[in-house]
Amino acid sequence: MSRSARLLQLLDQLRRARQPQTGPALAQALGISLRTLYRDIATLREQGAAIAGEPGMGYEMRPGFVLPPLMFTPDELEALLLGARWASQQADPALAQAAQTALDRVRSGLPLELRIEVDTSGLLVPAMDRADAPTEPWQTPLRHAIRHQRKIVLHYRDEKGQRSERCIWPFDMAFFDRHRVLAGWCELRQDFRHFRADRVRSVTALSERYPEPRAHLIERWSRQLCNRTDRC
Repeated sequence: MSRSARLLQLLDQLRRARQPQTGPALAQALGISLRTLYRDIATLREQGAAIAGEPGMGYEMRPGFVLPPLMFTPDELEALLLGARWASQQADPALAQAAQTALDRVRSGLPLELRIEVDTSGLLVPAMDRADAPTEPWQTPLRHAIRHQRKIVLHYRDEKGQRSERCIWPFDMAFFDRHRVLAGWCELRQDFRHFRADRVRSVTALSERYPEPRAHLIERWSRQLCNRTDRC
């Protein structure tokens, strides 16, 4: 977790609490050391957060403190809302929860009239039939491998039922209505390949980073797609 994300989580914890929170309880909830918690509280106070309390007494957000209002146009709000609702249906549980948490954070910082716009929006994403398009359990490790630019080993079964084991440099994952498709450089084929997530049998995440930046892989892959389709 990045430091900025951790600071936002700490603010959320304090804002939602109905009574003062002890340092050890906050540190445990955030998965950080007590020393790191004290540093984070000092940083937030320096940035203007009205946090009352001290070690041994507990911490709480002073009444009336809110984050500065976030200003969005109605179109921007609808785009954020629709995207978060779509992610909650299409993505793995961790990403779906992150989408809801992000939306709650945005909502909490909005002026009242914009908060009402979010709560009464007429844009809906129909619930998916999970039996028809289940969420693959390895979406989370695939996303993490893409984010951290690390190699993975895929145990894969193709459309003909043939099994293979591939060492892949994953750099992209597309979310279609019923399938998720992973794009990566295949060490076995020495070329770009696409893998349907529902045909993956298992994923082994490796600690080794692949040698080429993800941005370069995406650029080469995009050029190859353009050449194959004769359009860019």
